[in-house]
Amino acid sequence: MVHFVGAGSGAADLITVRGARLLGEADQIIYAGSLVNPELLEYRKKGCLVHDSAGMTLEQVIGKIKEAEDKGMETVRLHTGDSSIYGAIREQMDFLDRLGITNDVCPGVSSICGAAASMNLEYTLPGISQSVIITRMAGRTPVPERESIASFAAHRATMAVFLSRGMLGPLSKELIRGGYEKDTPAAIVYKATWPDEKKMLCTVGTLKETAAREHITKTALILVGDAIAHNCYERSKLYDPAFTTGFRTGLADEKGEHKDEAGNY
Repeated sequence: MVHFVGAGSGAADLITVRGARLLGEADQIIYAGSLVNPELLEYRKKGCLVHDSAGMTLEQVIGKIKEAEDKGMETVRLHTGDSSIYGAIREQMDFLDRLGITNDVCPGVSSICGAAASMNLEYTLPGISQSVIITRMAGRTPVPERESIASFAAHRATMAVFLSRGMLGPLSKELIRGGYEKDTPAAIVYKATWPDEKKMLCTVGTLKETAAREHITKTALILVGDAIAHNCYERSKLYDPAFTTGFRTGLADEKGEHKDEAGNY
């Protein structure tokens, strides 16, 4: 049995309760050592085998899993953040399925959530943005043309750009070409929720110089959109006293202002 476990955004205590339990029960842990907090290995039981996948290929990872499986051992494949976002787990699961090895997934806290928590952000502010675009710049891993940064920027929604620290100059140009103004609020969050986390407010036009000034060279999430500044947003209807929900009647409806001729709301 193989459990793909999301390690969380960085801080060791942000792993889920289920994830910690699976780590404690595992006979073997294969973790992405270049990205996962090594403190999480402290959850392992005595005698648990540990392998760092940073220098391994897909075939080598599967080989270690199969060796353990042949001995009746349980493996945790520990991925950074939540493994559903740029986690490269589908190819592993398909490989395991072909080998007849049972596997499942335990979700984790993505860095997009960790970054929002660190900066006290709400990505979906009423009147500002009700959508969050998760994407990346095209690099050695290509991105479909229909998913270009410029095409997404046309929506002016909140955007979280992964795996793009080394391309901040081109990123700014594409964001502006697509529709963001150069003074649109932006943020760079380095190693969200880790002890050495850094967070920097800037604008779309100053992304590159901000990262250079703060010596940020990798492991950074780029956030873009007016929600970053959290100015001039509208009050949520959820707790608006005038708004009727399935659990309470709004003030306007108590006065009958929203009733039709039949007396229905």
